[in-house]
Amino acid sequence: MAKDVLCEVNSCRHWANENQCTASSIYIVNNSDKDAHKSAETDCKTFEEK
Repeated sequence: MAKDVLCEVNSCRHWANENQCTASSIYIVNNSDKDAHKSAETDCKTFEEK
């Protein structure tokens, strides 16, 4: 499992300095009916607006 989770979405409640994610867990889903092959084909369900 990843030791550090980085995120550049500074409008998220879980965003901290140096792009650190402070969420206790991360939930990412596929945003299409096909298997994802690019990050743009996924969505972070952990996102919460500040």
